[in-house]
Amino acid sequence: MTGDDDAFSEGFDEAFPGRDSDLSHVLIPEPDADPAVLDLADRQTQRLAECLIGEAPSDCRRITAVFALTLRSEASSVLHSTDHASINAVPGPDALRLVRELRRTTAQLPRGPWWRMTIELCVDGTINDVDVDYGDEPFPDEHLFSPEDYRADLEAFDWSAEKLPTWLSAFVSHDGRQMRSPRKAAAPADPYGARAAQSVSPKELPGLTETWARWAVLSAAFVAAGSAWGPRMEPSRARFEGSKRGGSTLWMLAGGRAVLSGGIWDPPSLADAYRGDAPHPELFAGAPKWVADPLLDERSKVGLLSFCYWWESGRWLRGESLKAEEIATAIPGVWTSATVAGIVSKLPRRITQDTEPAALRLVQAAEGGFAERGMLADVFGHGEDADLDGAYHQLVMAGVVHRTDLPQLPRHRAIAIVRRYMLAHDLDSPDYRAADLVADRVDCGWQVYAPVTDGQIRIGRGLFFVADDEVLELTDTQSSRPHQFAEEFAGRYRQRWGL
Repeated sequence: MTGDDDAFSEGFDEAFPGRDSDLSHVLIPEPDADPAVLDLADRQTQRLAECLIGEAPSDCRRITAVFALTLRSEASSVLHSTDHASINAVPGPDALRLVRELRRTTAQLPRGPWWRMTIELCVDGTINDVDVDYGDEPFPDEHLFSPEDYRADLEAFDWSAEKLPTWLSAFVSHDGRQMRSPRKAAAPADPYGARAAQSVSPKELPGLTETWARWAVLSAAFVAAGSAWGPRMEPSRARFEGSKRGGSTLWMLAGGRAVLSGGIWDPPSLADAYRGDAPHPELFAGAPKWVADPLLDERSKVGLLSFCYWWESGRWLRGESLKAEEIATAIPGVWTSATVAGIVSKLPRRITQDTEPAALRLVQAAEGGFAERGMLADVFGHGEDADLDGAYHQLVMAGVVHRTDLPQLPRHRAIAIVRRYMLAHDLDSPDYRAADLVADRVDCGWQVYAPVTDGQIRIGRGLFFVADDEVLELTDTQSSRPHQFAEEFAGRYRQRWGL
């Protein structure tokens, strides 16, 4: 401890008599931690607090500062709270210098340097909390730096791989190993194509039709209940992010094919691989060439994919992926019809003895491709509490509704879709204005265009068709006959929906 530090401590005590003088709770002592290092870190924390208070406005009552650091990059913010408002600010250079010094000091502790720190204090000098973040969970985007920045830190502080959480190990060293571009998959030298895939028993994972339909029902149910979380459906894609940080994506392809991929949180197989204790799992062993990046869950881009299944010839296959029982936290509960019905029946605000049987009827109808909007109402009621329209739209996008129950797209919605397209592609002009669009009903959708003064179609300009499932198609009236195109357009819609 230097003389300057002692003088500072005395001055701080006099200026802020209400502060917490015992800061041993700030940095929890670790086994074999040097008491002198802990003491110095606490005093540096006090100096940082004084600096932040000096930078605060006169009416400030509480301060919350967040710092994210590596040796090469920094991001920080300060929140000043008054009796009436909260004001965002940036810390001054003195505060940043003190944070760097504190990080260098704490890097001497057994756990090594932290990457984020939050300090909360009152302007009377009381330090309420100091929290240091070693990356046990992924950093938010605004505090995530480049892999090179973290690698420089690891080298400078001589960190061992055992100290890194799996997600950060993957982030700094995955080197694209889980990515499989279409070109790479199609290359003769592709290391995976010649290997044998493992067949997945139907007892382990339900078939594709059942999985897709049950996923759709769960998505509809969570939407009906007003939940911002849970599974969701998109045309040809289902996605899920679980509460335990697992998640997955299921892509449906033409020809009865599909890809289900994702990851669980901190799988031992990946942890061992990134520590160098085991080889990396060959997730694409035996995978066909069409199993490629565009169909993989986003986790593949950061090296955190822990499973990849594909559906081909009526069965699920996988390479060196986790078994289905091990990925339960990363996919919705699609295991059986009863499993899905049990989950759905717990979501309505008002649950009766008829709720679960109604949920089971909905699941079974979706599995057969004839779910109806009324079945959702049987589960969630007919009142305004449940978002039945949003829920039914999930079933429509999944294609598990009764074919005669498909809704007709409203005229204004068709015009809005075309207007947005025109503005996005710079097609709006004085003689063909997006604001002048009109729509005429055609089989399975709408014909949308900007008419001339007599209401006729302007030859040689864009003619749009919007199907009832919101698929937009564009033709040129100069090169195609609108009536013939409309027939082909309707045919494509019916083919999509199996009509």
